[in-house]
Amino acid sequence: MNDSTTGAGHGPALPDGAGDGTRAVRAGLPEPVKHEPTLPGPVFAAHFHLPGDPTGPYTYGRDENPTWTLLERAIGELEAPGRDDVEALVFASGMAAISSVLFSQLRAGDAVVLPSDGYQALPLARDQLETYGIEVRTAPTGGDAQLDVLDGAKLLWIETPSNPGLDVCDVRRLAEAAHARGALVAVDNTLATPLGQRPLELGADFAVASGTKQLTGHGDVLLGYVTGRDAEAMAAVRRWRKIVGAIPGPMEAWLAHRSIATLQLRVDRQNTTALTLARALRERPEVTGLRYPGLPDDPSHEIASRQMRRYGCVVSFTLPTRERADRFLDALRLVDDATSFGGVRSTAERRGRWGGDAVSEGFIRFSVGAEDPEDLVADVLRALDESAG
Repeated sequence: MNDSTTGAGHGPALPDGAGDGTRAVRAGLPEPVKHEPTLPGPVFAAHFHLPGDPTGPYTYGRDENPTWTLLERAIGELEAPGRDDVEALVFASGMAAISSVLFSQLRAGDAVVLPSDGYQALPLARDQLETYGIEVRTAPTGGDAQLDVLDGAKLLWIETPSNPGLDVCDVRRLAEAAHARGALVAVDNTLATPLGQRPLELGADFAVASGTKQLTGHGDVLLGYVTGRDAEAMAAVRRWRKIVGAIPGPMEAWLAHRSIATLQLRVDRQNTTALTLARALRERPEVTGLRYPGLPDDPSHEIASRQMRRYGCVVSFTLPTRERADRFLDALRLVDDATSFGGVRSTAERRGRWGGDAVSEGFIRFSVGAEDPEDLVADVLRALDESAG
């Protein structure tokens, strides 16, 4: 988006109102050059030719890379279509991106509000923040409960839908309240993806995500990103990336950009199947605590429908015991027992095995892939039947 630091020109302009599929397949592409590929291959370089004074976009591999430039432009075009005042920065992982915002924006004596039901690694970040003399407050995502602990905070961190519980909060309401109190707002957009939700349009200062998940969608790339509207705040994020060297490899960046081309196809298939699976699970007596924001009777549906265009590929539910959950996972044939989510191959796990989430022992986080819906639902229902004994 902001090319002042990259020296790269924008690719062919998209028509006004271009759809998500059109935008995804064209995002970040350079101007066409005869005999050159439409998406240039990864640039492997620790340094660049640099005679004289160090000017220009590419000087050293920890600072910039042409492959990052194209990917960052693509992400910016998805998170903030039609905006040229938004910058995107890519990182080696989602946690690298999260850490860059937290540690670049906060100082000793500041206060930050985190979700108490967010991503499992957030408590690790909390411990480090407190070591640096930063006050950490927490509240649940649901019911916009973070409003109750917002006064005097420097930064509000929102995760919606929350992982793994799938609660949703009103981003616009929280952002307006935070800004009125002088706080910055960051939204973890990992589960929704830019095709499901655009936090910057809802008032957030930062949209942050793990590109490891549905953005790249194949379970073979670790990646994170930060997009932001404020040049000064993003300069601090960029400086943090340089200091800690939390940069993606060029191959990972290229794979991510290639994968974004199919984002709309994958998201629509996975979201539709997730709703189909959730409806089927709703009929099973052994399933309790079923959550999917796309279900009309889900507690988060009303808020989600106001701010989300797609509801995500994750369904969560609880089976009666740890043993039943383990038998269910063992009985699945089309679903990998693995952590993470958003890939084209369905995965599921008993989330309590990690010990960091406030969930029951029988809690299942199910990530819906791109299999045929009928096959996937049949496999899940069969596994439920077989695990009942």
